[in-house]
Amino acid sequence: MHQPEHEVSPPSRVVHVTSVHPGYDVRIFVKECQSLARAGYEVIGLTNDQQDGHCGKVRIRGLGSRGGRLQRVTTKLLRMAREAFRMNGDVYHIHDPELLLLALLLRARNKCVIYDVHENLPSTILYKHYIPARIRLPIMGLVDFLETAAARRMSGVVTATPSIAERFQNLNRNCVVVNNFPDLSELVPVRPLPWKQRPMSVAYIGGIAEERGIRELLAAMGCLPTSLQAKLELAGWFSDQSLYSELQHRPEWAPVKWRGLLDRPQVAELLGSVRAGLVVLHPEPNFLTSQPTKLFEYMAAGVPVVASDFPLWREIIRGAGCGILVDPRDPSAIADVIRYLLTHDTEAEAMGDRGRQAVEEHFNWSHEENKLLAFYGSMTQLTPNGSHAIGKRC
Repeated sequence: MHQPEHEVSPPSRVVHVTSVHPGYDVRIFVKECQSLARAGYEVIGLTNDQQDGHCGKVRIRGLGSRGGRLQRVTTKLLRMAREAFRMNGDVYHIHDPELLLLALLLRARNKCVIYDVHENLPSTILYKHYIPARIRLPIMGLVDFLETAAARRMSGVVTATPSIAERFQNLNRNCVVVNNFPDLSELVPVRPLPWKQRPMSVAYIGGIAEERGIRELLAAMGCLPTSLQAKLELAGWFSDQSLYSELQHRPEWAPVKWRGLLDRPQVAELLGSVRAGLVVLHPEPNFLTSQPTKLFEYMAAGVPVVASDFPLWREIIRGAGCGILVDPRDPSAIADVIRYLLTHDTEAEAMGDRGRQAVEEHFNWSHEENKLLAFYGSMTQLTPNGSHAIGKRC
């Protein structure tokens, strides 16, 4: 009987480990884990979720509440390490820098370990609000040194963007880019509203923070003519709860419809009812070369994007003709673009259609899935000083 190209028999056990991301994180579990499970691997997600569960064919092992940062890197890390070794995986796929010590311990036991790099970690230190400003640069250098040293010891490295890969390709010869592009079928609304019936609403979905432009977005909404009665559909999570406590009591919060965390069908339905998606991140080093998931999700849902005018984003958005670029620190400029899209139905809908077409042709998960599965398949070719065959333990 013919077997699928990437199917493995008997199934190799793959353990995805995260102490930060939720058990049903889109990149980790909806995309990577499900792709591996469909290809025939036995896939387990080891997380800090409150309880065990399933995500499709993927089994979730929850170890309880994530707790604070100190707890995550002490008692929780020890418990996660014990459980990881107990699972006796063939491959361990690590998703958080704070788990690199566990990754090194697994490598010391000759296990096959993949480090999945979601962001350029050292550059994120510069805007961490909980780190005193005077010590951010020294900490950034230390983090860079430690992550670099650990990456050399990994069996392989997966990066979420090409710019991140540039940092790791000379450190580890087994490095592949698996972009966090959307699944073609996931964000298509079940009942999208016809464009002319959509309310005067725009959306921001994802992590909410000052460096991600929340203050400028609220100020921009306040610059819009009151006759439009425009609303900001805001969904996601605040990285700093004190910021949420402050903003919800300010006058500029008035046009906000706060949605909180949404599941994927809810995200699809929301995007099927708005006239634009917003991604106005500040020009921080980590953002300038990033590929925000929300950018491609807006495109997949067929809504035009209002995005920061960064060189990489300019190339994507102008290339697809799917949105308008702005200075993310200029609320009046953001408001001008929002007003244009709210009042020019034909142009806005055409931008959304072109964005959807670009996702169908280029920016979709099916291409990335093939790269991930090929990377896993190539692990059988690695040597003992890098890693071993999946079926023979690493």
